[in-house]
Amino acid sequence: MFKTVLTIFRGGVAAAEEELQDRTALVVLDQQMRDAAAAVDRSKRTLALAIAGDAQEGRRLDATNARIADLEVRATAALEGGREDLAREAAQAIANLEAERDAAMTARTLFATEITRLKRHVANAEARIAELDRGRRLARASEAVRSLRRSGIEAARPYESTLPEAEATLKRLRERQMEIQAADDALFEIDTASGPVVVAEKLAEQGFGPRMKSTADDVLARLKAKRPPAA
Repeated sequence: MFKTVLTIFRGGVAAAEEELQDRTALVVLDQQMRDAAAAVDRSKRTLALAIAGDAQEGRRLDATNARIADLEVRATAALEGGREDLAREAAQAIANLEAERDAAMTARTLFATEITRLKRHVANAEARIAELDRGRRLARASEAVRSLRRSGIEAARPYESTLPEAEATLKRLRERQMEIQAADDALFEIDTASGPVVVAEKLAEQGFGPRMKSTADDVLARLKAKRPPAA
């Protein structure tokens, strides 16, 4: 028994956890996308630094090559002028500059590799974020539609009436009104057929008491009485 209760409790906890995850999925997704966008921004800053570093090494390389070319011209002139000592000094300076040149070239190669990698990474991440954003909009739209359906079509609360209930009430009201109208019509027919007015008219027709309605003879006699006497 205890094992069963424990299993039920664990199942309830798991169900509650899944329900919580479902309710907060969009909130979690929003935060995850913000984190991903922040990571992409950091990658972009790193890419910008790499591009700036490569440009700096490029300028250093150009300056070094220019100094090497200038010293080579001067060292050659010193040799031609019989100043091997100056030419040797120039040669040492050129050797040092060539070491700097090689280092700058190596640095630019490293920068180029890193720039290519970062560009690929940023482009891929931005494409994935754009796809996630489209999916998020669709998820929000679906959630909004589900919410509208739940609020507009779901079963009514215990204290609320539903549309079918209102229709049934109107139907009963109309049926009751038709019953009342039919009863009123029947009573009117009964009153018309056997009421005191009808009885009085029947008696008048038999000569008992004054007539209830004027006849053509009555109207004609009244008109003759109003006619002026002949001259």
